[in-house]
Amino acid sequence: MWKKIKYSLLAFFIVIVLVGVFAPVNHTPVVYVDRSTGKLDTEKIAAEFWLRWLYGNPVGEMALEGLVKRKFVSEWYGKKMDDPGSKEKIKPFIREFGIDMSQVADTNFKCFNDFFIRKLKASARPIDTSANSVVSPGDGKILAYQNLDSADFIVKGIRFDLASFLQDSVLASKFRGGELYILRLCPTDYHRFHFPLAGEVLNTKKITGSYYSVSPIALREKVRLMFSNKREYTLIRNDYAGDYIMAEVGATMVGSIVQTYKGKVVCKGQEKGYFKFGGSTVVLIFEKGKVKVDKDLLENTEHGFETAVKMGERIGTIIK
Repeated sequence: MWKKIKYSLLAFFIVIVLVGVFAPVNHTPVVYVDRSTGKLDTEKIAAEFWLRWLYGNPVGEMALEGLVKRKFVSEWYGKKMDDPGSKEKIKPFIREFGIDMSQVADTNFKCFNDFFIRKLKASARPIDTSANSVVSPGDGKILAYQNLDSADFIVKGIRFDLASFLQDSVLASKFRGGELYILRLCPTDYHRFHFPLAGEVLNTKKITGSYYSVSPIALREKVRLMFSNKREYTLIRNDYAGDYIMAEVGATMVGSIVQTYKGKVVCKGQEKGYFKFGGSTVVLIFEKGKVKVDKDLLENTEHGFETAVKMGERIGTIIK
């Protein structure tokens, strides 16, 4: 009898796994606003099938929680991308996603991560030099909110819990009611990030966490992942905009977050650092009443759309 029960349970388990593996997943396309045209476009996502399976399938979610979100998995894959053998992945990746290599400063890549953290020619990303402009810290898709106390985070009804994100309730209180930008970098984007304003670096903090994906597919299914991931942030003081926070959030397969800036005084548009392989996120937080978010970014966010931006272009203005 126990033998029959054992085989029955095994058969049941196999059926559950097969149902999970082949269960339909959400195929809703990821749509964003192309800022240069003002029109909607559909994002082409690297490893889209696996992302949808991990974040929208019961068996995929088991794999996600049990393995994929772990630090050692991302570190292992990051090391693979540092291996000289990974160089063979570069050309197919460029072709598949139509990456403009004419903007790249040096194309002598020794591995995939060399390509991934590529530097661009200075002319490729002009910095808005207006005295009161706040510029995008990188290339990617951006969401913008003008009141941190009332703004919904990504999906209506989910608040951006600043104290949880910063793990500092005192610092969080300083930014209540302020402005928030969330810039999502997908694997096809330029992966260096830059200061949105000049200023003096006051403090930095690193927070350990998991390595969930920050792709739009993952965030649509599990919006609170932003508060679970490894991240680090810098507190910077600007003469006119007051104190602001620039945070970098790690994600699945991000080998590491590397800070390249030196010293305490930084310039607008200056490189701050880079992410190794994977999609990542940069978060900007400003004090209440210090920065006015560009109208189109607010409107697109209110309608549920991210806006494609480039590093160095204006995303807001300092209120004087």
